[in-house]
Amino acid sequence: MIKDELEYEVSKQWVEKFKKSIEARERDEEAKKKDFLKWDAGRGSVQCHLDKLEAEIAEYEKLMNCDKSQSIEITVENLTELPFALIKARMAAKITQEELAEIIGIDPERIKQCEDKNYQCASFVEILEVSAALGVEFKTAVIEVDFGEVEIGKKIVAKRLKKRMKMASKAS
Repeated sequence: MIKDELEYEVSKQWVEKFKKSIEARERDEEAKKKDFLKWDAGRGSVQCHLDKLEAEIAEYEKLMNCDKSQSIEITVENLTELPFALIKARMAAKITQEELAEIIGIDPERIKQCEDKNYQCASFVEILEVSAALGVEFKTAVIEVDFGEVEIGKKIVAKRLKKRMKMASKAS
C-alpha cells in the first residue's frame, strides 16, 4: 500500500524500471530460445511486480483524487485489513496525521507510530476514535466463525502447555 507522496513517486520510478526490464527480456531472443521456461518465469515475475505496483498506484491516485462531497467505499475482506482501510480513509479525506491527532486530541507522533506499524500497536479504543474521527462506518459486517481454526488453536495451546510442563519437570 502506498501511504504518501514519496512512496508514490518511488513506485512510479519502479514501474518504469520494471517496464524497461520486461522490454529487455522481450528482445532477448537467445535467452528465450535457450531456456524458455526460465525466461518465461523471469518475465512473469517482473510482470507480477509491475501489475501489483500499478494497482497500488491506481488505488493511491483514486484516494487522492476522490470527490470529498461523496462517500467513498473501502472494502475490508477481513479484520486484518482494517488498519489499511483507516489509513486509506485518512488519505481520501485529505487529513494529515497531525490533523487527525488534533481531532482526536492525542500526540501527532502517536498517529504516525500507529500508521507506521499498521495499527498493531494501537489500542481498541484508539482504533474506535480514529474510525469515528474519519467518519468510518460499517455498512454490513458479517463475521464467520471457523470452528476448524478454533480447534487448530486449541491443539497448538495444548502442545505448548505439554511442552512447558515437560520443561518444568526437567528443571525440578
